[in-house]
Amino acid sequence: MRRNIPSTQALACFEVAARHESYTRAAQELSLTQSAVSRQIQALEEFLGVQLFRRTRHGVVLTLAGAHYGRQVARWLQGLERDTLDVMAHQGEGGTIALAAVPTFATRWLIPRLPQLAQAHPDIVVHIDTQTRPFLFADTTFDAALYAGTPEQVSNWPGVQAQLLMHEDVVPVCSPRLLESAAPRGRGRAHQPVAAEALAELPLLQQSTRPYGWRQWFDAMGVDAPHALDGPRYELFSMLAVAATHGMGVALIPPLLIEAELASGELVVACNRPLRGERAYYLISPAQAQPPVLATFARWLQHMAEAGGAPAAG
Repeated sequence: MRRNIPSTQALACFEVAARHESYTRAAQELSLTQSAVSRQIQALEEFLGVQLFRRTRHGVVLTLAGAHYGRQVARWLQGLERDTLDVMAHQGEGGTIALAAVPTFATRWLIPRLPQLAQAHPDIVVHIDTQTRPFLFADTTFDAALYAGTPEQVSNWPGVQAQLLMHEDVVPVCSPRLLESAAPRGRGRAHQPVAAEALAELPLLQQSTRPYGWRQWFDAMGVDAPHALDGPRYELFSMLAVAATHGMGVALIPPLLIEAELASGELVVACNRPLRGERAYYLISPAQAQPPVLATFARWLQHMAEAGGAPAAG
């Protein structure tokens, strides 16, 4: 079936001209004459039946339709170039994955495990960029996303399929020094978690994206905590972890995001009463058959999520 799309050369000329809003600068970048660029764009406008540029005394200016189409064409050409380089580099085997990810989960959980991906699948390369909210895959060059959200948020994300990786179970953690102030230990004894009631008397660290986390935890423990909503707020779990290690308070954090701090003793479990949060971690991808490289990555990711525990040492 013949596709109703313009020539790649015309699109390439238009993308550069739209980026500069100048035929002259586009011609310089493409090593073409200005008249050649003008002819390509004129042919594109005739093909579309839409005016992309408005001619002025001082040059050209994008129309609203041209500005919108320019962004779409730039993304398409970027994706085409990436996929072309991908095939050339891997000779049709393996490939790259452009992954959008919530920052702390990517930094604290995924990246420490990527050496295991490289060992199991050396032909797969993962590029990671930060993205915390749902988006339209058609408007980006992402292949998939690692997303932390509620089932309702995931179900309202249009045009995608979701693979549940793990639930967000949180546990109270703090610095050993702060826990010592609540429950002094004897010489040579390890720090012991305290009762839930004792945490109500300690300074609490809040997370702005989960503002009622402590209230929900105390309610689940049957503890009256009038100051459950008090304390400084931080947006990311990584910020909470740093604040907690410096003794600023007790934080509710999923253990999977602070594996290094728990292993080193910078953080200790203040009360061994975990609570399953409303959110979970998902691999999100467009609602269509996954490319082989993404399907392989998804299976590996599921295996790592089910395995649990800290990443293998390098």
